[in-house]
Amino acid sequence: MRTAYQYKLRPTKIQATEIDRWLSMLCAQYNYLLADRFNWYEQNRCPVNACPLVCHLPELRDNPDYYSQKKTLPELKKTHPHYGDIYSQVLQDAVKRVKVTFDRFLKGDSNGKRSGKPRFKSRNRYKTFTYPQMKDGCLQGNLIDLPKLGKVKVILHRPLPDGFKIKTASVTKKADGYYLTLSLEDDTVPTIKPDFNPESITGIDVGLKEFLTTADGESVSIPQHYRKAQKRLRVIQKRVSRRKKGSKRRQKAVKHLGKQHKKVADKRKDFHFKTANNLLKKYDVIAVEDLNVKGLSRSKLAKSVLDAGWSSFLSILTNKAENAGLLVIPVKASGTSQDCSSCGVKVPKKLHERWHDCPNCGCSLDRDHNAAINIKNRAVGHSVLKAKSLLSNSRIVLEAYAVCEASA
Repeated sequence: MRTAYQYKLRPTKIQATEIDRWLSMLCAQYNYLLADRFNWYEQNRCPVNACPLVCHLPELRDNPDYYSQKKTLPELKKTHPHYGDIYSQVLQDAVKRVKVTFDRFLKGDSNGKRSGKPRFKSRNRYKTFTYPQMKDGCLQGNLIDLPKLGKVKVILHRPLPDGFKIKTASVTKKADGYYLTLSLEDDTVPTIKPDFNPESITGIDVGLKEFLTTADGESVSIPQHYRKAQKRLRVIQKRVSRRKKGSKRRQKAVKHLGKQHKKVADKRKDFHFKTANNLLKKYDVIAVEDLNVKGLSRSKLAKSVLDAGWSSFLSILTNKAENAGLLVIPVKASGTSQDCSSCGVKVPKKLHERWHDCPNCGCSLDRDHNAAINIKNRAVGHSVLKAKSLLSNSRIVLEAYAVCEASA
């Protein structure tokens, strides 16, 4: 099993300056390698049947893939000696980041979904670098040994789980300081808990009136963290707008604004984690809608949708369920609010109509509650759920067989 823990870093002034210098150099190298990929792409992408009869054919060159770009790093350190101060694997990870970004643009991800054209990053938008490999024992007490940065103080607000090894470490600069993200792995942890119960299932319907409603009729109110902080954010944003561009006072105001936005994001994240924990304590299987949150964020309800953070919550819920050996099943979202959960007849309703009344069977309940029951019904009998149930039952049989053999 793989998981990630994030901690606050307390670097010295020298270490903080060095981290900022690394980020600046890595940002420049990222943009240079991305420009090299774009240069190849523009010169080699024209199909034969689309070429005019008379045209200039540039000299074709090999595709600048990950390995060819990585081979340029030793020469880079000769022409620009200050790049030698960066740990070699950190510099190689920047090349890998370019590869992943460009491959998603051309080929798509594992599901075949393509991303938009990569953009060059400004210095303020390149905030993370990664150590792809970490030595055993790199974390001793409240100090972590980062190659070429030295021992950096870490605020260990919670201990690392026993048996897990540190695979990678990422340093991120945020509005209120520096953070360390550790990727941990333990192959001995089972992917499904021994007492997994496929019958303990519910469906949840996320919304804007209530954050979510379960198939049992329980609801969680929506906190609206951004809207509550909007008045304060507006005052600070005006302060930024009044400052002269490039001045130190503007930088100070921008930093203050970033801290306020981070406070809102932290409150929302804390709410998401607590809500996910409460659901996973009650149920072993949770069915959710496979929502197109990106499309909804372009509608008139964009501010409310982004303030609720549905996408972030569903991601947190899925990850925590996987770590706990439980299951989250996404189901088709279309028609969950319109179909009757009792008889299945379609009952058209507009968005402002918050109550479901079925003329066919007389079912009468809240619109979100009706949708949650439909989501649960669509997950029952799902192929993934059947596979998990079969795996759980087989494990119980094997454990019982082992007990019988031991007693014999």
